[in-house]
Amino acid sequence: SGLEHTSSEQRPQTFAQKAFSRASGFDYVEISQVVDARPDVVLSHDNTAAIRRIWQQFGQERVLIPDRLAITLDHAVPAPTTKHAQNHAEIRQFVAEQGIRHFFEVGRGICHQVLSEEAIVLPGQLILGADSHTTHYGWLGAFGAGIGRSEVATLWATGELWLRVPESMLITLEGELPPGVTAKDFALRVIGDLGADGGLYMSIEFTGSGVSAMSLESRMVIPNMMAEFGAKNAYLAPDMQTVEYLAERLGARLARQGQQASVSELATQITAGCLYPDPDATYAAHYHYRAEQLETYIACPHTMDNVAPLSQVAGTRIQQAFLGTCTNGRLEDLAAAAAVIRGKQVAPGVRFIVIPASSQVLKAALEQGYIQTFVEAGAVIGVPGCGPCMGNHMGIPAPGEVTISSANRNFRGRMGTPDSEIYLSNPAVVAASAVAGTIADPREVM
Repeated sequence: SGLEHTSSEQRPQTFAQKAFSRASGFDYVEISQVVDARPDVVLSHDNTAAIRRIWQQFGQERVLIPDRLAITLDHAVPAPTTKHAQNHAEIRQFVAEQGIRHFFEVGRGICHQVLSEEAIVLPGQLILGADSHTTHYGWLGAFGAGIGRSEVATLWATGELWLRVPESMLITLEGELPPGVTAKDFALRVIGDLGADGGLYMSIEFTGSGVSAMSLESRMVIPNMMAEFGAKNAYLAPDMQTVEYLAERLGARLARQGQQASVSELATQITAGCLYPDPDATYAAHYHYRAEQLETYIACPHTMDNVAPLSQVAGTRIQQAFLGTCTNGRLEDLAAAAAVIRGKQVAPGVRFIVIPASSQVLKAALEQGYIQTFVEAGAVIGVPGCGPCMGNHMGIPAPGEVTISSANRNFRGRMGTPDSEIYLSNPAVVAASAVAGTIADPREVM
């Protein structure tokens, strides 16, 4: 990978053990040990106002760790109702009162994408967030875990939280993915094989040549999806690509704040923080996959582990196609979808909703011509944010309608309408289905 993996410990440790040792101030922690962990970053979003009401019960005027808080308005943006607008106003007031520096306004994008782009989370760190997909930060070698609102309020008040060191599962992917098969398909295959609760409260470590060969944007998909596997966190080993990505963005952020630091110096500092599991660490399970044997998969209603090959689902009528979310709303995803739909039209009776994951993705997609391609095809472009993923607004299906989505969840009512169906796929399949009017193989549309 270009980075040295060494351990000074006598006893071999998993990534989770090392991350919890660092976060709790111990030299070594046992699997299943309960530790008092101090996270480097505490994440919340539109739910910050609700967390604030819980925190106020502590009787404090100031949060203990304002510099470690990161708050993003992303789940219902722009505000679709007066209630949402009031919620956002309360959050802005709280941010101003508490002097919280890491605050991102409506339109900046989805929390997990934005915190990655801003290099707020770094390898080896612990991030706890009031969002189940905080597992996302495993793409950069951090320990990311979703927690409840009460736990976040406790962190605001004390800076610490009890956590149990999870057991670890190792998943190895060797080889090269076939054309059209993506990290999303790999994640769906794992969940389909092992079950939606197959990784319950476990640290899922991914390794192998098939993982290291992926682009950074593809790698982000895997730990994000592991929230649907029941995982406490997921981890991909950071390499020089990861470090360079973060060093450039951290340097840019510091420069905007009037601080100067060379990218090379920052890269050295980031590298020093990387944590790697020891070769002979203890794992509860180890699964092996060959990339060449994978194909394009669909998660069918209404459970994440109801996974089938695309060929078995093709032809299913749809009314809506949704491209976006913290799972698959990045530039790489928009590029794949644009390649499919370029010069074609969205099928009659179908809405194709495209929502970039962040303002940076939107800007790049404009520059590359992808947005023009989508608009010319008849797609609808949404404000960077979560959109209809959790059923707030910007694409809620009608009763009886079928949506194919690049998101991460398909349980009944997830998009706001219990009497509707959600199929999940990679971005190219979403675009192909928008053109065909049925779930379709991109190769048959292009």
